[in-house]
Amino acid sequence: MPASPTRRRWTLGRVRALLRSRGPTSVLFRRRVAVVAGAIAIGVIAVLFAGAADRAGEAYARLARDWRWLPLALTPLGFVALVWLTRLLAPAARGSGIPQVIAARELPDLGVSTLLTMRTAIVKAVLTLAALLTGASVGREGPTVQLAASIMALFHRMLRVPMRGSVVIAGGAAGVAAAFNTPLAGILFAIEELAAAYEQRVTLLVLSMIVIAGMVAQSLIGDYVYFGVSGATIPLHTALLVVPVAGLVGGAAGGLFSRLMLAAALGDHPVSRLAKARPLVFAGACGLVVAALGVASGLTWGTGYSAARAMIQGVDAPLWFGPAKFVSTLATAVAGLPGGIFAPSLAVGAGVGNLLRAAFPDGPAGAIVILGMVAYFTGVVRAPLTAVIILAETTGSRGLMLPMFAAAFVADWASTQVCREKLYHGLSRGFAPATPAALSGAPPAQPLSSE
Repeated sequence: MPASPTRRRWTLGRVRALLRSRGPTSVLFRRRVAVVAGAIAIGVIAVLFAGAADRAGEAYARLARDWRWLPLALTPLGFVALVWLTRLLAPAARGSGIPQVIAARELPDLGVSTLLTMRTAIVKAVLTLAALLTGASVGREGPTVQLAASIMALFHRMLRVPMRGSVVIAGGAAGVAAAFNTPLAGILFAIEELAAAYEQRVTLLVLSMIVIAGMVAQSLIGDYVYFGVSGATIPLHTALLVVPVAGLVGGAAGGLFSRLMLAAALGDHPVSRLAKARPLVFAGACGLVVAALGVASGLTWGTGYSAARAMIQGVDAPLWFGPAKFVSTLATAVAGLPGGIFAPSLAVGAGVGNLLRAAFPDGPAGAIVILGMVAYFTGVVRAPLTAVIILAETTGSRGLMLPMFAAAFVADWASTQVCREKLYHGLSRGFAPATPAALSGAPPAQPLSSE
């Protein structure tokens, strides 16, 4: 029986309604395209950025070996130039990138127009590479987070889709997943650090974006493990002794780093006043500290990746490496140039583990170093689940998971006793997108800070 005219009109109307709500021109369809295309782009660009960063760090290491005293002039002058260029070209590119993403999460549309523009992202990427070429103790992971969120914002603008806070979070977390080749850690980072609450609404589509970015990066560079497969384990009786000590020492040291960073960025004392009033002079002084430590040690330049990997594999390192890398990273972070603290913090944590090896000489060296890394990294970022999963995925030490969790939770408590405020969330207050300074593009009133 042929359909009645009334029935036919209802069916055609239903089809038109479905096309409007879910068809190629609908907001839902365009949002899905933006998320998937953005995630693929994040994976590709994160891999390219990682390769460029590695080559920049290696180039400076060769230069420092061939011309031992040159860094005493090159590094301070480089810091001054980088801070000047950052303030001139993109003030929102200073520091790590993670505080900017946290700030943009609160007001996505305004954040996209100020903190997550492609101009800021490009300046961030180029100047981070330049920072590695001057010997700065910076990492690429924090900048990758801001770069990834900016890429996601770009695709949303291109497809005329409103930006949501959950997408800002997932864009940054996709950067973590691609930077470390750790998709699971990226998801936890989105929930634990960027969202700052486990009840944060993050949809399956957003979680898929994190996985897509990680898988794209893995397909381009292979199924590699960031620090190499360690497979470290530790006997129970040794873990009962090492874990609480590692958690207390590493957590307190990480909390001290956070407290000093926040004091430099948000405090009112002679150092912060100098950073505000004479930012280039302050940057040059910080560069001189980094140069002096690098020339004296030959080990504290750049990310510290090689030193950390060697210690995980059981290679002996000087006991002063951890403290020296701590000072070098802090001096770089407060100077105000673009660059993150993820990789340098892992290197400092390896130095903490190296100190613990001296206290527990009969324990498995690699496992103790990893526990020091987990504890210190947790103390800095105050994200224990993320710290454990990142170290498990970047070292292949899944047999060490239980001791790592225990050390991380002890470290989280110890860190709160030294510094109550979480580092990235405190620093994000200097990037509040609703301020007139942010809207005008002028340098913000807060002093320069880091990841």
